Amino acid sequence: MILGAQMFTVRELCQNTQGLSETLKRIADIGYTTVQVSGTCEYDPAWLKGELDKNGLKCAITHYPAQKMVDTPDATMEAHRILGCKNIGLGYFNFIEEGLDKFIETFGPSIKAFGANGFNFCYHNHNFEFDKKNGVTYLEMLANAFDKNELSFTVDTYWVQKAGGDPAWWLEKLKDRIPCVHLKDMAYTGDMTPVGSGNMNWDSILKVCETANTEYLLVEQDNCNAENAIECLTKSYKYLTSLGLK
Repeated sequence: MILGAQMFTVRELCQNTQGLSETLKRIADIGYTTVQVSGTCEYDPAWLKGELDKNGLKCAITHYPAQKMVDTPDATMEAHRILGCKNIGLGYFNFIEEGLDKFIETFGPSIKAFGANGFNFCYHNHNFEFDKKNGVTYLEMLANAFDKNELSFTVDTYWVQKAGGDPAWWLEKLKDRIPCVHLKDMAYTGDMTPVGSGNMNWDSILKVCETANTEYLLVEQDNCNAENAIECLTKSYKYLTSLGLK
Protein backbone atom coordinates (compact mmCIF):
# COMPACT_ATOMS: atom_id res chain seq x y z
CA MET A 1 0.00 0.00 0.00
CA ILE A 2 1.23 3.47 -0.88
CA LEU A 3 0.82 6.40 1.49
CA GLY A 4 -0.43 9.65 -0.02
CA ALA A 5 -1.93 13.04 0.76
CA GLN A 6 -5.47 14.13 -0.08
CA MET A 7 -5.04 17.69 -1.34
CA PHE A 8 -8.46 18.73 -0.07
CA THR A 9 -6.61 19.12 3.23
CA VAL A 10 -4.54 21.96 1.75
CA ARG A 11 -7.16 23.32 -0.66
CA GLU A 12 -6.86 26.88 0.65
CA LEU A 13 -3.22 26.91 -0.50
CA CYS A 14 -4.11 25.69 -4.01
CA GLN A 15 -6.56 28.25 -5.36
CA ASN A 16 -4.24 29.33 -8.19
CA THR A 17 -1.61 27.46 -10.17
CA GLN A 18 1.30 29.07 -8.34
CA GLY A 19 -0.10 27.97 -5.00
CA LEU A 20 -0.82 24.52 -6.36
CA SER A 21 2.73 24.18 -7.65
CA GLU A 22 4.25 25.35 -4.36
CA THR A 23 2.00 23.07 -2.32
CA LEU A 24 2.91 20.00 -4.34
CA LYS A 25 6.55 20.66 -3.49
CA ARG A 26 5.74 21.03 0.19
CA ILE A 27 3.83 17.74 0.16
CA ALA A 28 6.76 16.00 -1.52
CA ASP A 29 9.15 17.53 1.00
CA ILE A 30 7.18 15.88 3.82
CA GLY A 31 7.88 12.53 2.16
CA TYR A 32 4.62 11.70 0.42
CA THR A 33 4.98 10.17 -3.05
CA THR A 34 1.31 10.17 -4.02
CA VAL A 35 -1.56 12.66 -3.95
CA GLN A 36 -5.26 12.87 -4.57
CA VAL A 37 -6.04 15.98 -6.61
CA SER A 38 -9.13 17.50 -5.03
CA GLY A 39 -10.35 20.95 -4.08
CA THR A 40 -7.73 22.78 -6.14
CA CYS A 41 -7.98 25.49 -8.77
CA GLU A 42 -8.67 24.47 -12.37
CA TYR A 43 -5.61 23.11 -14.12
CA ASP A 44 -4.40 21.89 -17.46
CA PRO A 45 -3.77 18.14 -17.07
CA ALA A 46 -0.48 18.28 -19.00
CA TRP A 47 0.75 21.14 -16.81
CA LEU A 48 -0.23 19.28 -13.64
CA LYS A 49 1.47 16.10 -14.83
CA GLY A 50 4.65 18.11 -15.30
CA GLU A 51 4.38 19.52 -11.79
CA LEU A 52 3.80 16.06 -10.33
CA ASP A 53 6.79 14.63 -12.21
CA LYS A 54 8.98 17.51 -11.11
CA ASN A 55 8.28 16.65 -7.47
CA GLY A 56 8.41 12.88 -7.79
CA LEU A 57 4.68 12.56 -7.18
CA LYS A 58 1.95 10.45 -8.74
CA CYS A 59 -1.78 11.10 -8.85
CA ALA A 60 -3.60 8.15 -7.32
CA ILE A 61 -7.12 9.51 -7.71
CA THR A 62 -9.04 12.72 -8.30
CA HIS A 63 -12.26 14.23 -7.09
CA TYR A 64 -13.36 15.39 -10.49
CA PRO A 65 -16.19 17.83 -11.25
CA ALA A 66 -19.40 15.84 -11.47
CA GLN A 67 -20.77 17.79 -14.42
CA LYS A 68 -17.64 17.12 -16.47
CA MET A 69 -17.98 13.39 -15.79
CA VAL A 70 -21.58 13.47 -16.99
CA ASP A 71 -21.28 15.88 -19.94
CA THR A 72 -17.82 15.01 -21.27
CA PRO A 73 -16.83 11.48 -20.20
CA ASP A 74 -14.34 11.11 -23.06
CA ALA A 75 -12.54 14.32 -22.11
CA THR A 76 -12.63 13.22 -18.47
CA MET A 77 -10.90 9.96 -19.36
CA GLU A 78 -8.35 11.75 -21.52
CA ALA A 79 -7.46 14.09 -18.65
CA HIS A 80 -6.89 11.09 -16.41
CA ARG A 81 -4.82 9.34 -19.07
CA ILE A 82 -2.56 12.38 -19.19
CA LEU A 83 -2.27 12.35 -15.40
CA GLY A 84 -1.55 8.61 -15.39
CA CYS A 85 -4.48 8.16 -13.02
CA LYS A 86 -7.00 5.32 -13.36
CA ASN A 87 -9.21 6.28 -10.39
CA ILE A 88 -11.86 8.92 -11.15
CA GLY A 89 -13.45 10.06 -7.92
CA LEU A 90 -16.78 11.60 -7.03
CA GLY A 91 -16.75 13.30 -3.65
CA TYR A 92 -20.45 13.69 -2.94
CA PHE A 93 -24.01 12.89 -3.99
CA ASN A 94 -27.10 13.74 -1.97
CA PHE A 95 -28.82 10.34 -1.80
CA ILE A 96 -31.24 11.51 0.88
CA GLU A 97 -32.83 14.14 -1.37
CA GLU A 98 -32.05 12.76 -4.84
CA GLY A 99 -32.31 9.00 -4.32
CA LEU A 100 -30.47 6.07 -5.86
CA ASP A 101 -32.45 6.11 -9.11
CA LYS A 102 -31.32 9.68 -9.79
CA PHE A 103 -27.70 8.69 -9.20
CA ILE A 104 -27.98 5.79 -11.64
CA GLU A 105 -29.69 7.96 -14.24
CA THR A 106 -27.09 10.72 -13.89
CA PHE A 107 -23.85 8.79 -13.58
CA GLY A 108 -24.67 5.32 -14.91
CA PRO A 109 -23.60 5.89 -18.55
CA SER A 110 -20.30 7.50 -17.52
CA ILE A 111 -19.59 4.79 -14.94
CA LYS A 112 -20.02 2.10 -17.59
CA ALA A 113 -17.87 4.03 -20.10
CA PHE A 114 -15.11 4.47 -17.55
CA GLY A 115 -15.15 0.78 -16.65
CA ALA A 116 -15.08 -0.29 -20.30
CA ASN A 117 -11.94 1.79 -20.79
CA GLY A 118 -9.95 0.62 -17.79
CA PHE A 119 -10.86 3.35 -15.29
CA ASN A 120 -12.39 3.04 -11.83
CA PHE A 121 -15.28 5.26 -10.81
CA CYS A 122 -14.72 5.73 -7.07
CA TYR A 123 -17.49 7.04 -4.82
CA HIS A 124 -16.44 8.78 -1.60
CA ASN A 125 -18.74 8.41 1.41
CA HIS A 126 -19.76 10.84 4.10
CA ASN A 127 -21.96 9.84 7.03
CA PHE A 128 -25.40 10.18 5.43
CA GLU A 129 -24.87 7.17 3.12
CA PHE A 130 -25.35 5.05 6.25
CA ASP A 131 -28.94 6.22 6.60
CA LYS A 132 -31.33 3.43 5.70
CA LYS A 133 -34.26 3.03 3.36
CA ASN A 134 -36.34 -0.09 3.91
CA GLY A 135 -33.64 -1.36 6.25
CA VAL A 136 -30.76 -1.02 3.77
CA THR A 137 -28.09 1.70 3.84
CA TYR A 138 -27.65 3.88 0.79
CA LEU A 139 -24.04 2.69 0.63
CA GLU A 140 -25.18 -0.93 0.31
CA MET A 141 -27.81 0.01 -2.26
CA LEU A 142 -25.14 1.76 -4.32
CA ALA A 143 -22.81 -1.23 -4.08
CA ASN A 144 -25.58 -3.56 -5.21
CA ALA A 145 -26.56 -1.33 -8.15
CA PHE A 146 -23.25 -1.75 -9.99
CA ASP A 147 -20.75 -4.49 -10.67
CA LYS A 148 -17.57 -4.23 -8.60
CA ASN A 149 -15.60 -3.82 -11.82
CA GLU A 150 -17.61 -0.68 -12.62
CA LEU A 151 -17.97 1.11 -9.30
CA SER A 152 -15.46 1.29 -6.46
CA PHE A 153 -15.46 3.18 -3.18
CA THR A 154 -13.11 5.59 -1.46
CA VAL A 155 -13.98 4.70 2.11
CA ASP A 156 -13.50 7.63 4.49
CA THR A 157 -12.71 6.27 7.95
CA TYR A 158 -13.81 9.39 9.84
CA TRP A 159 -17.23 9.60 8.21
CA VAL A 160 -17.89 5.90 8.78
CA GLN A 161 -17.20 6.35 12.48
CA LYS A 162 -19.18 9.61 12.53
CA ALA A 163 -22.17 7.63 11.25
CA GLY A 164 -21.74 5.15 14.11
CA GLY A 165 -20.14 2.45 11.97
CA ASP A 166 -16.98 0.43 12.41
CA PRO A 167 -14.48 1.47 9.70
CA ALA A 168 -12.71 -1.91 9.72
CA TRP A 169 -16.03 -3.78 9.32
CA TRP A 170 -17.08 -1.67 6.35
CA LEU A 171 -13.67 -1.96 4.72
CA GLU A 172 -13.96 -5.73 4.97
CA LYS A 173 -17.49 -5.62 3.55
CA LEU A 174 -16.29 -3.63 0.53
CA LYS A 175 -13.21 -5.78 -0.02
CA ASP A 176 -11.80 -5.63 -3.57
CA ARG A 177 -13.77 -2.42 -4.22
CA ILE A 178 -11.60 0.03 -2.30
CA PRO A 179 -8.48 0.91 -4.32
CA CYS A 180 -8.21 4.12 -2.27
CA VAL A 181 -9.01 4.75 1.40
CA HIS A 182 -9.09 8.09 3.21
CA LEU A 183 -7.27 7.91 6.52
CA LYS A 184 -8.91 10.51 8.73
CA ASP A 185 -8.88 10.41 12.52
CA MET A 186 -11.50 11.47 15.05
CA ALA A 187 -10.69 13.13 18.36
CA TYR A 188 -12.70 12.27 21.45
CA THR A 189 -14.50 15.59 20.93
CA GLY A 190 -15.67 14.40 17.52
CA ASP A 191 -13.36 16.83 15.71
CA MET A 192 -11.02 15.82 12.89
CA THR A 193 -7.43 15.45 14.01
CA PRO A 194 -4.11 14.24 12.56
CA VAL A 195 -3.94 10.48 12.12
CA GLY A 196 -2.70 8.84 15.29
CA SER A 197 -3.87 11.55 17.66
CA GLY A 198 -7.51 10.50 17.78
CA ASN A 199 -9.46 7.46 18.94
CA MET A 200 -9.55 5.18 15.91
CA ASN A 201 -8.20 1.65 15.96
CA TRP A 202 -5.59 2.04 13.24
CA ASP A 203 -4.14 -1.43 13.77
CA SER A 204 -7.43 -3.05 12.74
CA ILE A 205 -8.16 -0.52 9.98
CA LEU A 206 -4.77 -0.90 8.30
CA LYS A 207 -4.82 -4.69 8.65
CA VAL A 208 -8.14 -4.86 6.80
CA CYS A 209 -6.91 -2.46 4.11
CA GLU A 210 -4.03 -4.85 3.45
CA THR A 211 -6.28 -7.89 3.04
CA ALA A 212 -8.94 -5.91 1.10
CA ASN A 213 -6.39 -5.15 -1.65
CA THR A 214 -6.31 -1.40 -1.09
CA GLU A 215 -3.63 0.28 -3.21
CA TYR A 216 -3.51 3.82 -1.79
CA LEU A 217 -3.91 5.19 1.73
CA LEU A 218 -4.61 8.90 1.50
CA VAL A 219 -4.32 11.16 4.53
CA GLU A 220 -7.11 13.73 4.71
CA GLN A 221 -8.23 16.31 7.23
CA ASP A 222 -11.09 18.49 5.99
CA ASN A 223 -10.90 20.73 9.05
CA CYS A 224 -7.55 21.38 10.71
CA ASN A 225 -9.18 23.38 13.53
CA ALA A 226 -6.88 26.41 13.20
CA GLU A 227 -3.76 24.25 12.92
CA ASN A 228 -1.49 24.62 9.90
CA ALA A 229 -2.67 22.18 7.23
CA ILE A 230 0.87 21.25 6.15
CA GLU A 231 1.75 20.57 9.79
CA CYS A 232 -1.31 18.32 10.10
CA LEU A 233 -0.23 16.32 7.04
CA THR A 234 3.27 16.11 8.53
CA LYS A 235 2.01 14.78 11.89
CA SER A 236 -0.08 12.14 10.14
CA TYR A 237 2.86 11.15 7.92
CA LYS A 238 5.18 10.72 10.89
CA TYR A 239 2.68 8.53 12.73
CA LEU A 240 1.88 6.33 9.75
CA THR A 241 5.51 5.88 8.70
CA SER A 242 6.31 4.88 12.29
CA LEU A 243 3.94 1.95 11.65
CA GLY A 244 6.00 0.94 8.60
CA LEU A 245 3.93 2.55 5.86
CA LYS A 246 5.58 4.59 3.14
